[in-house]
Amino acid sequence: MAGEGLIVPVDSFSQPASLIKKTAVSRSWVSVDCNGQSTVLDLDKYGIMKRVSIHARDLRLLDPLLSYPSAILGREKAIVLNLEHIKAIITTEEVLLRDPFNDNVIPIVEELQRRLPPVNANFFGQGEDEDGTGVQTEAQTDESIEFPFEFRALEVALEGICSFLDARTRELETAAYPALDELTSMISSRNLDRVRKLKSSMTRLTNRVLKVRDEFEQLLDDDDDMADLYLSRKLSFASSPSNDGADLTWSPASPTIESKISRASRATTFSTHDENDVEELEMLLEAYFMQIEATSNKLTTLREYIDDTEDYINIQLDNHRNQLIQLELFLLSGTVSLSVYSLVAAIFGMNIPYPWNKHHGYVFKWVVILAAIVSASIFMSITTYSRYKGLVGS
Repeated sequence: MAGEGLIVPVDSFSQPASLIKKTAVSRSWVSVDCNGQSTVLDLDKYGIMKRVSIHARDLRLLDPLLSYPSAILGREKAIVLNLEHIKAIITTEEVLLRDPFNDNVIPIVEELQRRLPPVNANFFGQGEDEDGTGVQTEAQTDESIEFPFEFRALEVALEGICSFLDARTRELETAAYPALDELTSMISSRNLDRVRKLKSSMTRLTNRVLKVRDEFEQLLDDDDDMADLYLSRKLSFASSPSNDGADLTWSPASPTIESKISRASRATTFSTHDENDVEELEMLLEAYFMQIEATSNKLTTLREYIDDTEDYINIQLDNHRNQLIQLELFLLSGTVSLSVYSLVAAIFGMNIPYPWNKHHGYVFKWVVILAAIVSASIFMSITTYSRYKGLVGS
């Protein structure tokens, strides 16, 4: 049916090429539930909106053909994530990821399959403990309600994007530092072009890292935005007996969520402190904010190294330029000195009668000697004056 879309169960991501070609389109999604089971979906935007109850403007954030900044948005029943290649919708029951056969998305799906099933799943479905009393211990109860499903899914996405950007940064460092050292040892057009391309890549990667970092920082600065990400808490509050008129027919598939709702239903009221307590999520976000901050610091250090290398190259080029100017000054000084010698030769080459013509051999010797002395004196004077004024090195 067109409304439901194509649904293909996925046990692993080693799929035939024909299936990949069929599903690797912009409408392809993969659903990973709380038990780690994956299903490939071919749904249009209306099918997705009906499935997870979000608005079209939120779905546009996940369109790969549109360029939107990084975003982590909390809605009534879902969390919308747009972090680089990770375009996901997280609910209390499942995670929907766009473009599941993308090379960068496949590891995220595999990690979700591995980490979403609750560790304490063996506690559920057991009617009795070892003593046959049917009562779980307090430690088991605390363990079962430790971390809600949406935060475990969010943690996988945050870890995936931070690890991805850190890996790209390390690849850039591996290529950049040897290239910069080679450029320092030998300035050539090939090395300069290589460093230019690396610097362009670094600038693009820095912008990507800063977008994710700014989104983390903005979310950490606003407790209300963090509170919107507590889907289980909002669901528990809506399911509480003290909330008259609330919809009590919603039944989550996650054992963790069931435990939270069970605990909430036993409470008579919800305190304002509990509703606004975001310490759990804040600690999670701070951990990955520090990781993305470390990645940003690596790029900043690399940029500083590139700037230092550019400064060193400019100093070297200025030194070579100064040497060329000095050489040009010496050549000009020699040219001026020889021009005086040429002037004397030109004067004596004219047909002008002079009284000591009969002693031309004796006079010619002195003219040559005096002209050479004058030329050398001019050259030495120019050189001495240039060094005195600091125009050339001593």
